[in-house]
Amino acid sequence: MAVWTLGINHTTAPIDLRGRFAYALDQIAPALHALRQNLAGQSSNAVETAILSTCNRTEIYCCAPASQMQTSLDWLAHSGGVSPEALRQHSYLLEDGQSARHAFRVASGLDSMVLGEAQILGQMKNAVRVADKAGALGSTLNQLFQRSFAVAKEVRTSTDIGAHSISMAAAAVRLANQLFEDFSRLKVLFVGAGEMIELVSTHFAAQRPESIAIANRTLERGQKLADRLGAQAVRIADLPARLHEFDIIVTSTASSVPIIGLGAVERALKKRRNKPMFMVDLAVPRDIEPEVNEHDNVYLYTVDDLAHVVQSGKANRQAAVEQAEAIIDTGVQSFVRWLEQRNPHTGVVPLIQQLNTQADAWSQQEIQRARKMLAKGQDVDAVLQALARGLSQKMLHGTMAELRNADQIEREQTTQLVSRLFLRGEATTRH
Repeated sequence: MAVWTLGINHTTAPIDLRGRFAYALDQIAPALHALRQNLAGQSSNAVETAILSTCNRTEIYCCAPASQMQTSLDWLAHSGGVSPEALRQHSYLLEDGQSARHAFRVASGLDSMVLGEAQILGQMKNAVRVADKAGALGSTLNQLFQRSFAVAKEVRTSTDIGAHSISMAAAAVRLANQLFEDFSRLKVLFVGAGEMIELVSTHFAAQRPESIAIANRTLERGQKLADRLGAQAVRIADLPARLHEFDIIVTSTASSVPIIGLGAVERALKKRRNKPMFMVDLAVPRDIEPEVNEHDNVYLYTVDDLAHVVQSGKANRQAAVEQAEAIIDTGVQSFVRWLEQRNPHTGVVPLIQQLNTQADAWSQQEIQRARKMLAKGQDVDAVLQALARGLSQKMLHGTMAELRNADQIEREQTTQLVSRLFLRGEATTRH
């Protein structure tokens, strides 16, 4: 069995391609089931999978026969409606130690658009919970992710990787400040009510705009966020008629198609008499049609457009990055050793399991023999001595045979090994 990571992210694929592979949280469990069936046919019990999907990345983590790596790429390509060749040009495939290193870096915020950002850790934990609930996790991927969380915690507590980081929310506010001089005269609309909108709305609310509105598919959830912000809840169905009211529009929904189209924006601009509109689309797939940005009076930014802003403090954190990479190196080495120990051909864990099984079998044989002796009325002490002698003979028989039958060179090596295994405790006891 091999462990691998197959994925695309903000450094390998454009936003529109990433949008083809975005999974909402409630879509992941069915996708995991389909993926496992593709990797292992009708018997998927031995296959482990997890899917991490955010605005910046979609990654599948697998523990399955190495021969199935191509199958995983074919499956992912089909799910996004592209050819395997097209996906291969924008994806990465990492195996075993490199897979672990990638997972550790992702959890620690080193592979994020915002260096050191903490949101990805929660997203990864959500992905693991969904995979576990779907029955798609086993001991190997569970170890990989639990070690990822432990490494991420050490990185965040032992380094300054998160210091001075500029979040997507702060970057959006910074860009808005470059366009508008006075926030107190601005009306802001947030479309969506998820974690990202909650974060961004808090940053914009701190600028004290004239008014804030929340539009969400579920009005009740939108109302809850609106109540916290002192804002107004708006129905998404009402957006086309009210879009012209807002100077700033920030969207982040799980919609599979754009919810703000070019026509709606053109009508809004006409009503505004071409007064500028600042728009931030944080969704993948897009919430706002990209053609909107062709208008001179619309300033539309996507998650990828914010990259230059959020990376502004990266150079100052290089020392922290080096410290974090050292912590990750140690974690990777530990995970690789764990994998090697469980290799059915070279690992010690399968051998230990076999030894335990054999020892249990010998014990049961001697216990049955002892019971028969007791049933015949033999002395208890004699039965116990016979049981101990029988166990000792069974466990030492192979060792004695090796010592007697080996040639001189092999006998010397075997003698050293036997002394180390069986006589070390005796020597310690004598001292």
